Amino acid sequence: MNTHANMLNHVLFNTAAAYPDYPALGFAGEEPLSYSECTDLVDRLAARLVSDGIAPGDRIGLLSENMPNWGIAYMAINRAGGIVVPVLPDFPPQDVSAIFTHAEIKACFISKRMVPKLEAADVCGPDTGLYLIDSFAPLGSLEGESIAAAEALSREDFLPEAGFSYTGNPDDPAVIIYTSGTTGHSKGVVLTNRNIIFDAEKTSVIPGIQAGESMLSILPLAHTYECTIGFIIPLFMGCAVYYLRRPPSATVLMPALKKVRPHLILSVPLLIEKLYRQSVLPSFRKSPLLRRLHGTTPGRIILNRLAGKKLRKAFGGRLYFFGIGGAALAPEVEDFLIEARFPYAIGYGLTETSPLIAGADNPNMKARSTGKPIEGIEVKISEPNAENGEGEILVRGPIVMQGYYKDPKRTAEVIDGDGWFHTGDLGVFDAEGRLYIKGRMKNMILGPSGENIYPEAIESIINSFDFVEDSLVFQDQGELSARIHINYDAFKEHLHNMAESAADVPREIGEYLNELRKSVNARLSSFSRIGKFIEQKDPFEKTPTQKIKRFLYDALHRHGNDDSDQGKDQGGT
Repeated sequence: MNTHANMLNHVLFNTAAAYPDYPALGFAGEEPLSYSECTDLVDRLAARLVSDGIAPGDRIGLLSENMPNWGIAYMAINRAGGIVVPVLPDFPPQDVSAIFTHAEIKACFISKRMVPKLEAADVCGPDTGLYLIDSFAPLGSLEGESIAAAEALSREDFLPEAGFSYTGNPDDPAVIIYTSGTTGHSKGVVLTNRNIIFDAEKTSVIPGIQAGESMLSILPLAHTYECTIGFIIPLFMGCAVYYLRRPPSATVLMPALKKVRPHLILSVPLLIEKLYRQSVLPSFRKSPLLRRLHGTTPGRIILNRLAGKKLRKAFGGRLYFFGIGGAALAPEVEDFLIEARFPYAIGYGLTETSPLIAGADNPNMKARSTGKPIEGIEVKISEPNAENGEGEILVRGPIVMQGYYKDPKRTAEVIDGDGWFHTGDLGVFDAEGRLYIKGRMKNMILGPSGENIYPEAIESIINSFDFVEDSLVFQDQGELSARIHINYDAFKEHLHNMAESAADVPREIGEYLNELRKSVNARLSSFSRIGKFIEQKDPFEKTPTQKIKRFLYDALHRHGNDDSDQGKDQGGT
């Protein structure tokens, strides 16, 4: 790993000095750019930005799907002294407009695919510099003729030979990341060069990455989880990062895995949970013999171990680090991964902490834990509960953000006078110093006798049942209720196999929700039992890390706009 990097672009240039001909960035199945080719492009693009009037501290938007040029643009902006304002490609135009307006961007890198969105956002004035990220060519406008003209240019026409590098300071802002969290209030998180470099250095020891290895990137680079751990760290270590030309559906992902044969992948829990529930688990139910075998502990372990071998082969055969973060992993899926000997790792962090706070991989994993805090930071539990040790997780150290952009009031609400960042998450340490996340403070519900009820823990139980796609637990007039989004395709297939008619689907769903409520309640403490299950017909709206946007449904519950009364308590438990 290279060291002594003050600015993020130094990470790339230091690695290129050590491994100039190693592959760095590319698309799966295509010839990648080498480290020396990347530094040449970054150097020249930074010089172009400076010649176009970009000055240190200017904010530059980055609106694009994942591609090698995303990383080149990111590093070039940093080398010119600018501040990257990355935007998730699935943000609607109104969010793009709000973010770029608040950040007061001076210029923007835009992919051809995102041009209609930027046009709809109507945020770029005549003085906003525009660059087509697909080729780095400058754009006179977002009109088709201008884009066609830019695509016709060769790089020699617009990228100067002379390089440029802003000396910079480690505490200079590097990025402003606008979160789209579960509360509905987008905030511009200012992360410095020091924040990201420190987090990357300390996090890199967890997977033990080696130069020349490969990573397949499937999460959005505009999210700090993928950007720091899936982009900056591989560049630190001399790895190659490969991207997909289309969204990571099974038909796109499986061929890419065969071509890249990655050593590392980052994921959110949803991906591996779907794989387990829709592919692995059904394979154990194909015959009465397999079902009986899976129902015994020795049989289950044997089947899980065999499934793990197949899974590792499907991921290319070289995978040794499958990082999972962004949300809680379902317990039954983690139990499968352990018995399958699948090389998973768990991490915990926030955008405001660059992101990783704690993490661990095999053989240091312990079920349900996010591992120990990374080296060089302080983590403590504030005002721990006398009975169980639970309290708010506080963090202090070089990974904590500079603050929320142009929002000192909100910054002061989360970073106290002693420099402690208040995460808003509830957690507890075990005797070995491993951290366990219990849920969000804002989501916690008080039981009838003052008990702490964590909706996320109940949702994890609900989601483990057949046909449940997602769930949301909430309190309604003193009673616990749950919204259930069903996997309708799987449910209808089940009815078809049971020779039930399509007309019976609504009635069967009602009966299913009643039975589900009883089964779930049988696994819960008396104060945590659910009185009502409500069918959530549309998929829940989620954040980029696949957490449900609870604030949308909180408003729905307050106004009593439930769309179904199926599964209400009929006296059972």
